[in-house]
Amino acid sequence: MSPHETYGNRLKTAGLQQTAMGLAWLQTADQSLSKALKISIPYKETGFFAAERVQAATYQFEAKRGEKLYISLSKNPAQNFNVFADVWQQSNLNRVLVSADTTGKPFVLEVKQTGTYLLRLQPELLRSGEYTLTVQSGPTLSFPVAESGKPNIGSFFGADRDAGIRKHEGIDIFAKKGTPALAAANGIAQPGENKLGGKVVFLHPDDADYTLYYAHLDSQLVHNGQRVSIGDTIGLVGNTGNARTTPSHLHFGIYTNSGAVNPLTFVAPVTKKAASVLALAKNLNATVRTESKNNKLYESPNEKSSVKEALPENTILHVDAATGNYYKVILPDGKTGFINSKTVDEVNEPLRKFTLKIRQPIYDQPDTLSPRKLVLAAGKPVSVLGSFENFYLVEDGTEMGWLKK
Repeated sequence: MSPHETYGNRLKTAGLQQTAMGLAWLQTADQSLSKALKISIPYKETGFFAAERVQAATYQFEAKRGEKLYISLSKNPAQNFNVFADVWQQSNLNRVLVSADTTGKPFVLEVKQTGTYLLRLQPELLRSGEYTLTVQSGPTLSFPVAESGKPNIGSFFGADRDAGIRKHEGIDIFAKKGTPALAAANGIAQPGENKLGGKVVFLHPDDADYTLYYAHLDSQLVHNGQRVSIGDTIGLVGNTGNARTTPSHLHFGIYTNSGAVNPLTFVAPVTKKAASVLALAKNLNATVRTESKNNKLYESPNEKSSVKEALPENTILHVDAATGNYYKVILPDGKTGFINSKTVDEVNEPLRKFTLKIRQPIYDQPDTLSPRKLVLAAGKPVSVLGSFENFYLVEDGTEMGWLKK
């Protein structure tokens, strides 16, 4: 079982699923999977989990076969603050693909299938702390040509060949004749020769369901059945086979039982890093309000993403995390999304003050069915901090709560 499942079973064994907090933890874990926020990889955020709140955060992202995801979670405090991290493919929530242990060490997911994935974070109960989540992607395989600088990939997977009769089943990496072609994985080499590829080497990586194909080699430097390690020279780049009239290059392909797959994501060097967190950290776990009349709650931290909701001026929000220039926020009704951090303000100063004309209850949530925190007498002065739908968030000097407009 994953550490999250183990902790959940401990709660059940102790009978804590019968308590409000234990049941809320288990339900929040499941419900968050259907409320995932969309992100793009690479991604970085700094957030805060509060002991008095039962929280879980789930992120949805796209990943391609051949990528390797590196997920790290640093915590403050580093000890006695466990955050459980699990990854699923969205099409199969019954099987956790990879989990972090409770030490916070980085963990890796090799993407076996192109699709949509979910990453969930959830802290243990009654613990507070700050965390920084970083998700980076990289290639599964090492680059197969010994070249310094930017690789010269000149022909891509799926391009027409022979006037459209067939498709290109790999990528062409152009390099000087005699440049070493390198083992992209640990495995077993099998040299050969054919009409299209000329001098070729097949490489069968350890514990993989695919075979690597090196073609147009000027020479092969391995024998049949030879074990090679990443970075070993298995041949020299050339233009044998049907590449006799072209500049020397390595045709690099990947074949599975169902045919060729695009090898680019398996070997393409990573050039994009996760953006730094620029939003003000002082607002983490803070209540804020929107500043203007046209604030937008976005589906992902990008103004080109879909708008989930337009928010009126002075709308109350709670900041859970910061990423780039955005805050990840939750509205009083439980809706979540991202908002530009420059469009919100702290609620230290009241918007205005007034005196109640009649006796009025103050609610725990902006809902008349929620518990009453207290009842204020007529003539009581209150300060308005913000609003949400038909309620004001107010304080009377000692207590904060929701007052029906």
